[in-house]
Amino acid sequence: MSKIQTNPSIITRDVDKIAEKTGNVYESISIISQRARQISSKMKEELSGKLSEFASSVDNLEEIFENREQIEISKYYERMPKPSALAIDDFMADKVDFRIREEGTDEK
Repeated sequence: MSKIQTNPSIITRDVDKIAEKTGNVYESISIISQRARQISSKMKEELSGKLSEFASSVDNLEEIFENREQIEISKYYERMPKPSALAIDDFMADKVDFRIREEGTDEK
């Protein structure tokens, strides 16, 4: 499991510092939300892969088995920092690469 270090408590963020990187708070939030979605999908794929290693092949609805390994893995991922907090930390530490499109360009 990947080791991600961040502060688990809620932190008050200075909106001016967030807006400073792009010149617009809304653009900064858009970049942070895109990064949070990337982190979330990566974590979801990682979790699904780990849980599938311990999946039972029984499809009987009457018998539900408690799989300790799956429970422990799920609890570990629940304790991890949320993707939005990780995305904000990445953005503030200049670990996110982004480009702001010019208004006159047409990209299709």
